[in-house]
Amino acid sequence: MSTTNFVTLGAHSQTSGITIPPITANNFELKPAMISMVQQSQFGGLPMKDPNLHLFVFLEVCDTLKINGAFTNAIRLRLFPFSLRDKTRAWLHSLPSRPISTWEELTKAFLAKFFPPSKTASLRNQITSFTQREDETLYEVWERFKDFLRLCPHHGLQKWMVV
Repeated sequence: MSTTNFVTLGAHSQTSGITIPPITANNFELKPAMISMVQQSQFGGLPMKDPNLHLFVFLEVCDTLKINGAFTNAIRLRLFPFSLRDKTRAWLHSLPSRPISTWEELTKAFLAKFFPPSKTASLRNQITSFTQREDETLYEVWERFKDFLRLCPHHGLQKWMVV
């Protein structure tokens, strides 16, 4: 009678969808304080949260860290999972094994998931059909317009169309 060995896959077998570039620094370590700073602005994927703002804040924190022998790309890719929670972290772990190897690829995939084309189209439409409300001052309407532009920096409109 033969015994069949079954392998139980646990949490240790799950991988992120990121290929982390090697770091040549001898004593490289992400300090707990840096990880904590990144975790203070975690993104959970809720519809009213702005993924562009999340990336902006994440880069502000990451760009305070410079380590000899460690490329910016490698640091960002190592820290980014700590900036996610809930369904966004699950999304990252659900990506096919090892498809993303650059910061540009990661931001493109992140925005495709959490800032879909339908949202871009909606905001682009709001920008192009923007009008001042009767009860708005010029200052208020200008601030509301700038908010639309900030929410959708990749709107694809030429400057003359925005003006």
